[in-house]
Amino acid sequence: MTVEPGLLPIEAAESVETPSGKWRSAENFPVGSYLIRRDLRPHVHAFYRFARNADDIADNPELTAADKVRRLDRMAEILDGAPGDESPAAAAMRQSLAETRITAQHCHDVLRAFRLDATKLRYRDWDDLMAYCRYSASPVGRQLLDLHGESRKTWSASDALCSALQVLNHLQDCANDYRLLDRVYLPETDLAAEGIGVEALAAGVSCPGLRRVLDHVLDHTGALVETARGLPRQVVSHGLRWECAVIVQLAARLLRRLRRGDPLAGQVRLRRSDFVAAFLTGIPGSVWA
Repeated sequence: MTVEPGLLPIEAAESVETPSGKWRSAENFPVGSYLIRRDLRPHVHAFYRFARNADDIADNPELTAADKVRRLDRMAEILDGAPGDESPAAAAMRQSLAETRITAQHCHDVLRAFRLDATKLRYRDWDDLMAYCRYSASPVGRQLLDLHGESRKTWSASDALCSALQVLNHLQDCANDYRLLDRVYLPETDLAAEGIGVEALAAGVSCPGLRRVLDHVLDHTGALVETARGLPRQVVSHGLRWECAVIVQLAARLLRRLRRGDPLAGQVRLRRSDFVAAFLTGIPGSVWA
């Protein structure tokens, strides 16, 4: 069997899933926490594992773009019922979908985003980045809302929250994304307006032009967070409403930290105090919303 260099034939692979080797730190936001209904937590975790394992494929610097896409395609096939055990996360997700009768579209949407991560390294402008977030971020919130039987009228505010979280994560990791993967989510038009290129991300500190680019992106992201503040009051399920409220508070706090901190000079992360404050302010605020 002839195989292109750098590609592993699917038939010979023990698993298409692979650790990315990419930096991993504590998650910014609670995923399927104890605020979520107990019977739904396993399904939330199944979706998270599915997305995380697919993300690991896209972020693995040892794989070629073609191999990443091939592995992600195989996850999609197993999700849709193809025989094989190369992707335990996809098989578990398929079982979860069968039990909950939730559409598989959200899973296919995130796979579409990870295929983009494998092949698309630059984003033209904010609209281009938001088009990516439609597939990389929005399906996560939509999956949670569908699991809880929430109205799809909640999708707009949820999409805003999930997109904000995605961009904040991009800003946190902008230096490592460029250094390890040559992937840049900062809009090219913003960089060009400041007369700088992506090479500015290789420095140990942000130059004034790059700082202005970061702040401009944070301005857009702040508008998304403001839209997302309306999400908790739209959610009927108490536990999910509380979790949404906490996450909105955490997003606002991380945005403020990124305003003050330099992601090139060091890690800009939420602190334990941020989580405590988000719970103390988010949940009471959602109760009286």
